[in-house]
Amino acid sequence: MHASVNIDRAREEVFAYLVDVANHSEFSDHYLTNWHLTRIDSVGRGAGARFRVGVRFQRFDWGDMTLAVVEPPHRIVAVGRYGKFNRIKTTAIWTLDHAPGGRTEVEYMIESEPALPTDRIVEALSGQRGYFKRKVRKALRRLQAILEENQDRGARATVAGL
Repeated sequence: MHASVNIDRAREEVFAYLVDVANHSEFSDHYLTNWHLTRIDSVGRGAGARFRVGVRFQRFDWGDMTLAVVEPPHRIVAVGRYGKFNRIKTTAIWTLDHAPGGRTEVEYMIESEPALPTDRIVEALSGQRGYFKRKVRKALRRLQAILEENQDRGARATVAGL
């Protein structure tokens, strides 16, 4: 699934915001909740977080992501898992390009790789693709509002117990 948005900020500024995993809860807390960082340093390669994925009728709703590739100032790749026994692999890629007028085009791509045929069936029958498509679009609109207008900021993620 792909989604994109143009943000009226320099590419380096948008990249600096996205490379800090603690910021992700601010714009995606409407469907990814209970964020906890996996290490104290939330910036750069190896930084990660654990969260609840808000899919209806999902019994195993915890997921995680870790920044695996960080290529300043244009690309961030996060890998993770969610679902029963964390067996569904996920890959998320943020690509930042220059847009006209000093803006930054942020393209976000996320895909999942169900491990078992039953996982694929549950994903298809539960309508998860449409659900995530709507939620990701809203997250990008919130990201745009946060960076352009400094508004609609959710809670920043912290290390569990701190």
